[in-house]
Amino acid sequence: MAITLYELAGANSDLRFSPYCWRVRLALAHKDLPTETVAWHFTDTDALRFTGQGKVPVIVDGDTVVHDSFAIATYLETHYDDHPSLFPSANMAHARLINAWVDSTIHPLLARLILSDIVGVLRPQDQVYFRETREKFFGRKLEEVTANRDETVHEFRRALQPVRIALKAESWLGGDQPDYADYILAGSLMWARCVSRFEVLEEADVVSEWFARVRGLFGGMAEDAPRP
Repeated sequence: MAITLYELAGANSDLRFSPYCWRVRLALAHKDLPTETVAWHFTDTDALRFTGQGKVPVIVDGDTVVHDSFAIATYLETHYDDHPSLFPSANMAHARLINAWVDSTIHPLLARLILSDIVGVLRPQDQVYFRETREKFFGRKLEEVTANRDETVHEFRRALQPVRIALKAESWLGGDQPDYADYILAGSLMWARCVSRFEVLEEADVVSEWFARVRGLFGGMAEDAPRP
């Protein structure tokens, strides 16, 4: 039986752009688990009522429902331990560190580069919701958040220096092979790639080369994903 993954989608239901959903999508592919996906939109408030909360990603595996990207990854690791490991060599603590760093440092910087572009990929009713909630959070118009992105992109790129250092020693953030640590950061970069044409990485950057390799995994699933 296939696992069902509920993912955030744009006006084009094939455009899936949530960084957290991309983490799970890549994790499911890594585990080589049959998966069916369901598009979910910001204002589809009733669609997740069965989960007892209102956010994606959500997976349904038989009678089991799991939400939160890291909780899903640990569930997949525990319940499908005969499939390729997301945390080889007991690497879960390492992945938790990457998870916390990306969520607390990388995401806020990335939001300042792409937030206003997200509106353009949403359905009209979701545009209203997104503007109201995000502008309330940031205390200003979305266009003001990203107004200086030609300058603020340098701050974002500097923040990736720990990744460059790691990739000088190892091929992947997971070491010799990609693991969930790679999918965490790649999920955030897929967020940017799927909503915006603004280049957040420099082409010559080792992080850009690594990201291209991640996109090429699993038959180029991420490389071929719809973009605006």
